[in-house]
Amino acid sequence: MQINLSTRHRHLSTETQEKLKSKLEKLPRYLDRIVAVHVTIDLEHDESPGVEIRVAVPRSPDFVARETGDGLKASFDGALHKIAQQLRRFQEKATSHRATGRRHEAVPPEEQEQEHDLHQDDADPR
Repeated sequence: MQINLSTRHRHLSTETQEKLKSKLEKLPRYLDRIVAVHVTIDLEHDESPGVEIRVAVPRSPDFVARETGDGLKASFDGALHKIAQQLRRFQEKATSHRATGRRHEAVPPEEQEQEHDLHQDDADPR
């Protein structure tokens, strides 16, 4: 998984960048097919920095989350939470749409008795 951090209007310290990257490295918990994560941090306004997280997954549109908060940590955590929800929802939809087949369907008890009787009649060679 490739992680790109970019900032507008100022720079982040390497320590802050490493902290953000360590949080982003946990995203494959929700979806393991993530190819790239692009984070854009807008530091134009000191009191409300904006964060945009874009996650690229093959054969699906990009997942995007934007957040503006009281501080960089709050904005980043809010956007990360939104992305995690989107990935979790996508994974749940993908796994719940699998076909189960007829053998896993519930058969009413009346039909089970009828089928049982039919099979016993076939087994009796008179």
